[in-house]
Amino acid sequence: QVQLAESGGGLVQAGGSLRLFCAASGLTSNSYNIGWFRQAPGKEREFVAAISSTGRTTRYADSVKGRFTISRAYASNSIYLQMNTLSPDDTAVYYCAAGPTSLATFQNAYDYWGQGTQVTVSS
Repeated sequence: QVQLAESGGGLVQAGGSLRLFCAASGLTSNSYNIGWFRQAPGKEREFVAAISSTGRTTRYADSVKGRFTISRAYASNSIYLQMNTLSPDDTAVYYCAAGPTSLATFQNAYDYWGQGTQVTVSS
């Protein structure tokens, strides 16, 4: 059974940093592409970042490019999202997802989803 579990969210002041963590179990670590999405109150879920199954390529939404970094550790089957220079616009529930399509930005490309972790950025 495939399971994804996010952690690392919390409350941070604008300009601060957080590191999100996604623990993946039940899937072969190097066969799945991983994406991070977020959903703010009253808004649709949106793409944030993705990393290929090999870890060699990444993709970011324009809104986070240069501030967020996605990475993965195969030994522990973990995926990270380092978030720097956070702003109140980054406030959302953040989800990690796994799927077979490399660097996909649309939700339907992902088969498995975590429950999400709340990130709140105060001004």
